[in-house]
Amino acid sequence: MPTSAPPSNRFERRRAETRRALVRAARQILAETGDTSASIQAIAERADVGFGSFYNHFESKTELFEAAVVDALEEFGETFDERLHGIDDPAELVAAGFRLSARMATSHPELMQVLRRRGLGHLHSDNGLTSRALRDLQVGIGSGRFTTIEPVVALTALGGTLLSLVELRFARPDLDGDEAASNLAEMVLRMLGVPSKEAHEVARRPLPDLG
Repeated sequence: MPTSAPPSNRFERRRAETRRALVRAARQILAETGDTSASIQAIAERADVGFGSFYNHFESKTELFEAAVVDALEEFGETFDERLHGIDDPAELVAAGFRLSARMATSHPELMQVLRRRGLGHLHSDNGLTSRALRDLQVGIGSGRFTTIEPVVALTALGGTLLSLVELRFARPDLDGDEAASNLAEMVLRMLGVPSKEAHEVARRPLPDLG
């Protein structure tokens, strides 16, 4: 999960851990079923915290589940920052993002199930991968690497395609995920104006190991 500066005293550390436990429980529920009707008591028991602790951190289940989605999306973005550090070509960043996402369905199944179930509603939010993807699109457009197009429109196309890829990985686990991701990445790069031959090559460059 995303990390922040550690609390400075024991009370704050315990409070922060309780909140993390509740968010973890909510993420698990979202990943397993997507059903947010679980009672607060059931969530607290899964988190192994007292029932009364819930209201020390969240006003409602809606607020908790929203925090769980934001937490997952931020972890998703941080994983990309870590794995794709040092890649300067916007086209390669876009392609690698698709291909890493396909692999993360296996390496990070809980996170990707949350993305699968709730990602569309956060496609234009300011958290997670969205701000990073918009930044890379703007760099690519500004440098001439991509065709001049409204970045938010391009983001919509990329995000929708990425979420469809995630759905494909879970709905059809028999398919070759790497090949499907490379093919989709190539199509997206061509849509963004990268020449066909180059798009094919960029979409198949070596990827970092997810570990």
